[in-house]
Amino acid sequence: MNQIKISVIVPVYNTLDCLKRCVDSICRQTYSNLEIILVDDGSTDGTGALCDKLAAEDDRIKVFHKENGGASSARNLGLLKATGNYVGFVDSDDYVDADVYAQMVELATAKNYPIVQISRDERDEEGNKLEDICVPPKEVRFCDTQTFLKELLLHQGDCSFCTKLIQKELFEKHRFPEGELNEDFKLLVEMLAEIEGIAILPKQGYHVVCRSNSTTRSRSENSFSRVFMDIVDNADKMQELVDKFYPELHLYVIRFNLFQRLDYLLHVPISQMNKENDFYQKVKKYLHKHFFDTLKNPYLTKKNKIYLLLLTVAPKTVRKIHRRKMGM
Repeated sequence: MNQIKISVIVPVYNTLDCLKRCVDSICRQTYSNLEIILVDDGSTDGTGALCDKLAAEDDRIKVFHKENGGASSARNLGLLKATGNYVGFVDSDDYVDADVYAQMVELATAKNYPIVQISRDERDEEGNKLEDICVPPKEVRFCDTQTFLKELLLHQGDCSFCTKLIQKELFEKHRFPEGELNEDFKLLVEMLAEIEGIAILPKQGYHVVCRSNSTTRSRSENSFSRVFMDIVDNADKMQELVDKFYPELHLYVIRFNLFQRLDYLLHVPISQMNKENDFYQKVKKYLHKHFFDTLKNPYLTKKNKIYLLLLTVAPKTVRKIHRRKMGM
């Protein structure tokens, strides 16, 4: 098994305070046949120099410096440089347990699974465990493609590439979409169409650190991350794919589309809720078109339905009330 080489790609941008913890956790892996690829995406805080320092301490670490282009472009450069049989990804502010890659490669090679997933948890900046977003299985589980898609549509699955070990050859026809913030979802759905499913380990060995300065988590009256537009675009692409190849999941994908638009409307600044905003107008039109789907869909909660119906009728009023409720 140790003949199998794993390339671990870490896109790095201005994470001087936590990069060493991340890299140390990869260097401590019980599975030693690794190459660790640090892609410095134009850092301006000294993180690039730290990458070079860490590489000098462990010859498995390779560093590549590039102009800033976002996490997807950094990952894509890492894929060009990777020489492993399997590829894994770790975000530079997260960290992993020491036996993560040993467990994943053992399961992957035992039954020739093209993708193996480790379960994850979320931690605050002090290391305290937060409530699980993705509930891990009780034992090793093989999840066929259709079931995995259904769980993604119900927001129960994990679309992150950071929790997965993937056969390198799967990336021959695929790259991460650049310029988008919901990049993992789109690429994973494309790959799922080419495989039978994903094997999932119950161990929560990948630790996501929820940083207070995260772009998608910071809240203010006029702040708005593009991720809330990207999730709507990806929902539309998901509906096309599902209706074409998995028509039995139609109710699930309608629920997914409605939920993604709910998320958008609860975050878009009120100042952008106007006739000149074409994206906002398209979201409104979708809600009107699917008014009865909102009422009848069995996979939306009662709270979801109430919010969606009210947003269909009086979006600005609901958004103002929600803003006051959230203290925004």
